[in-house]
Amino acid sequence: MNALLESQNVRIALDLNEFERFVTQRNPTKIAVIVDENTYKHCYPLLKPFLPAEHLLIKIQSGEQNKTLTTCSHIWQQMTDYAMDRKGMVINLGGGVIGDMGGFCATSYKRGIDFIQMPTTLLSQVDASVGGKLGIDFQQFKNHIGTFKIPNLVYIYIPFLQTLPARQLLSGYAEVIKHCLIADADKWQTLQQSNYHTLDWQDIVQHSVAVKAQVVETDPYERGLRKILNFGHTIGHAIESYYLHDDQRALLHGEAIAIGMMCEAYLAQQKGFISENALQSITQYIDKLYPTLIIKDEEVAAIAQLTMQDKKNEGGKIQCTLLEQVGKANFNQPITLNEVSQALQWYQGL
Repeated sequence: MNALLESQNVRIALDLNEFERFVTQRNPTKIAVIVDENTYKHCYPLLKPFLPAEHLLIKIQSGEQNKTLTTCSHIWQQMTDYAMDRKGMVINLGGGVIGDMGGFCATSYKRGIDFIQMPTTLLSQVDASVGGKLGIDFQQFKNHIGTFKIPNLVYIYIPFLQTLPARQLLSGYAEVIKHCLIADADKWQTLQQSNYHTLDWQDIVQHSVAVKAQVVETDPYERGLRKILNFGHTIGHAIESYYLHDDQRALLHGEAIAIGMMCEAYLAQQKGFISENALQSITQYIDKLYPTLIIKDEEVAAIAQLTMQDKKNEGGKIQCTLLEQVGKANFNQPITLNEVSQALQWYQGL
């Protein structure tokens, strides 16, 4: 596992000493730290003693709705005003939004400068920060503009999880469930037999990061196998996008992916890939952890239509990742708009 983590420049730690040594050895000319209002309050005070005294603090607003070119312009302007050169460094202190967008800004500023991902949420620690995917949303489409670039360092500081609200922690846990369902049936059984409230988060993070690192090492640019990491995301992203700007019903990423996994497990069962018992175990476990979303009948078609913009699609066909069995997934499985609607209607009936 250590070799895999090293290939992705990942460190999992209970202190910040190695982070400080890395920055000192890299010796950047200037440092910019990107935070939102939450990480500025809860995480930046923990990191600040390990940073050079002189650095730029760039504050943005939290939330997926702010993962846009407008926010990128603000970040680039701050870096420009600070006269950062090509030997500068960006430290992205936050969840998936800051990691995706801050990394995108760093790789495009002066054609690319060093950047460190410091994921502060469970979601970003087990998924978003690993593998080099960077980007922003465009109009109503998630991660529509972006690139691939492995960070100079991904420093996963486990104690950051103690700063999270319960809802954010649970959102990240959806990606943990996903990694087990696509790659480790034994770990899936362990999760089902465990108490969520007493989980060992260091063990959980190490397992998920190892799963993702193994997949990314095999297929860094998502030409094939890496697409299995999108289980739950074809329908989940559509749900997340549809409600993104609805203040009353907006979902966190993991909440939408949890629904997406149930719907896509249903499609796998309907196609004869997994058994009814497997579907029931997946549905019951996820359903007891996550709040139920009430999808109105008139919203089903609109949500389904959003799957047509999924990045895995080819030739106008929806390409989904479906479970072949618990612990193994197949990518590039064609599904139709009608099947997406059927899955959403099935979910409504749970």
